[in-house]
Amino acid sequence: MRTAKSFTIEEEVDAYVSATKGAGSASERVNELLRRAILQEQAESLERDAAAFYANPRTTARKEARAFQKASIRTLSRD
Repeated sequence: MRTAKSFTIEEEVDAYVSATKGAGSASERVNELLRRAILQEQAESLERDAAAFYANPRTTARKEARAFQKASIRTLSRD
């Protein structure tokens, strides 16, 4: 669903949109650019989250992982 909104944009942005819109309307071009920007922001956010997740593993997490591995090995060796 499309909603009519009014936003103020900088002259440079308006000039860029006008120059790159092609056969479509300026609104379609702005929406396309905004969708791309949203996807890029989401990708950057996921990248930051992944970097934070893998940056410093907590020692407790390591201990728990080792304990789980040992328990798994014991369980598999019984079979």
